[in-house]
Amino acid sequence: MAFPTRPGMTVPLPGPLHSHRQKLTELADMGYTDIWSAESDGADAFTPLALAAAWEPRLRLGTAIVPAYTRAPACMAQSVASMADAAPGRFAIGIGSSSNVIVERWNGVPFEEPYRKVRDVVRFLKDALAGEKIKHAYDTFEVNGFRLGVRPEQTPPILVAALREGMLRLAGREADGAIINWLSADDVSTVVPVVQEAAGGEGREIVARIFCCPSENADVVRAAARYAIAAYLNVPVYAEFHKWVGRGDQLQGMWDAWAAGDRKAALGEISDDVVDQLIVHGSPAECRAHIQAYFDNGVTTSSLAILPLDPDLDHWQAVKDLSPAAAEAG
Repeated sequence: MAFPTRPGMTVPLPGPLHSHRQKLTELADMGYTDIWSAESDGADAFTPLALAAAWEPRLRLGTAIVPAYTRAPACMAQSVASMADAAPGRFAIGIGSSSNVIVERWNGVPFEEPYRKVRDVVRFLKDALAGEKIKHAYDTFEVNGFRLGVRPEQTPPILVAALREGMLRLAGREADGAIINWLSADDVSTVVPVVQEAAGGEGREIVARIFCCPSENADVVRAAARYAIAAYLNVPVYAEFHKWVGRGDQLQGMWDAWAAGDRKAALGEISDDVVDQLIVHGSPAECRAHIQAYFDNGVTTSSLAILPLDPDLDHWQAVKDLSPAAAEAG
């Protein structure tokens, strides 16, 4: 199965949620096909999509991602089914392990056995969305007698947030695709074949969150980007991922300085080359070409995340500059 190229944007957009209706319409007018929500310390993943479901029927809606740990199984199934019922045929549920910070430190839930937890939630959601009365002991939780009372007209695809081979294979083998994050366009060529091989040659959707700052003020962008890179790539799961894709030597100095408690030195160890691989920046045309490289290497759906790394960046102008309409205009 071949998947069409789907240019998407990360939501929520800046400003209060109630103010976004016109902006969502403009996104669709500009040629964006998808919006993808996240869930960490801001809006929950479902509310921005529920608003968009009512406001702008041209947009496909997805979560990238909902943590597998932070909703009990039945509650998760209800949220997924409700969104699918609100937007039949244009909702995709993306789930993942998230991180020990979000799950354990912020939500008080033990961050244990992330692979098996995500796998079990995928299996449970499939069972629940099929309408079964579930009495089953999954490896990481047990459900006794739950039957989903909402039956959406169309079952939503389930996508798995994946970094290394285990989760990537799970995404290909048991889900409808993978959501990938904090990687370069070249890294996509390493990641996608793992998913496709696990899928036995069947097509799988590959959604990539791509961090962008369309600004030609390279020194300012790179300096600010180093803070974001250090914050994420010192998280163990991301560190192991970048070792796996071959960036270990480039990042070892940062990891060593960070472990020693020298944050300033850690930032200094992040090279311009690493920043330029992981953050799309430059002129709008350069950014669009860089984004296209992700698609060329196997991404099917983008979720652009505009980072305010340049204080002079106009967020909405950046959205326009990176849009399909801008690409068509040349």
